[in-house]
Amino acid sequence: MTDVMSTAVPPGRLGDPAMSLGTDPRADPRMMAVFSQLGLDALAEADPVDLSVGIDQLRAMITEIEVGFEGLFTVLAENAPRPDGVTSEVRTIDGPDGNQIALHIHRPTGVDGPLPCIYQVHGGGMVMLSTEGPIYRNWRDELAAGGAVVVGVQYRNGAGALGSHPFPAGINDCAAGLRWVSDHRDELGVTNIVVTGDSGGANLACALAIKAKREGWLEIISGVYAMSPFVYGDWANVPADLRSLVENDGYWLNRQLFPLITKVYDPDGANADDATAWPSKATDADLQGLPPHIITVNECDPLRDEGLDYHRKLSRAGVQSLGRVNAGLCHVGEILFRAAMPDVYAAAVRDVTGFARALA
Repeated sequence: MTDVMSTAVPPGRLGDPAMSLGTDPRADPRMMAVFSQLGLDALAEADPVDLSVGIDQLRAMITEIEVGFEGLFTVLAENAPRPDGVTSEVRTIDGPDGNQIALHIHRPTGVDGPLPCIYQVHGGGMVMLSTEGPIYRNWRDELAAGGAVVVGVQYRNGAGALGSHPFPAGINDCAAGLRWVSDHRDELGVTNIVVTGDSGGANLACALAIKAKREGWLEIISGVYAMSPFVYGDWANVPADLRSLVENDGYWLNRQLFPLITKVYDPDGANADDATAWPSKATDADLQGLPPHIITVNECDPLRDEGLDYHRKLSRAGVQSLGRVNAGLCHVGEILFRAAMPDVYAAAVRDVTGFARALA
């Protein structure tokens, strides 16, 4: 009998280097209808990046890239319906370096508390984007409408419009905001706190649990929900089993961007082996005793396999971790297509809010 698996063509660009997101049969057609209208169905362009240029030039490149991402996210969010029955406010707290941290607090109206808290960390590779962007504003509204108090933290990025603040500025801000939320549970009307983030925000969400364990305040985190985590960081030594970096390269994201982000986040590489910068570097000792995690990754994402690898590290260290692959989606696709894929979006909302309630 013929071994079907042995004769199967490898998926994506492993089987056909010319394949794009627009021609990959795995890609969800509703997602592709949107991307095709925006001209994003072809392979993402790979502009040469010389990491030997000055850090100021690299930061300027990130700022240009940020403009493009913010523009795309604004377009994707503009036709998305927003839920009723949600209020929001902004609290400003003192940061660890004399800076100010804005906390965007969303809550459902007419719901008796206390409620679980979802502490949301935005994506952008730790170097760009904003908590105030429409994709993330809408996401917090939807999570709040699902029955939670949601707090989005505006941390300092490694570059971009909000200034240049390399590691550990961002994670220190996230930690300060998280501890403020914990200290004000009664005022906020919350029971437990689940930390969630996407992409670079998922890096920070995972890293916060490791940091909290190191510093002795892990008890305030009841769980971590990480979507499409960007956690590897060592692009000079990529293991062969992270095949999605080749399989899905250029599918909206180009892997050539990742070393640039890494350089801007940690300019001299002094923190390359620090698990709070790159959670993939965590040892069993770093991970043992962490709270439950959910790690979700997307089939057509270059980052898929590093997220699965981190889930396996957690499991081997004895952490309760659920790993899941969302079929047909690009990087963080579950939160990008509220209007075109409402069922996918609603499922993500239910999963995050349900996880938070289950751990209350």
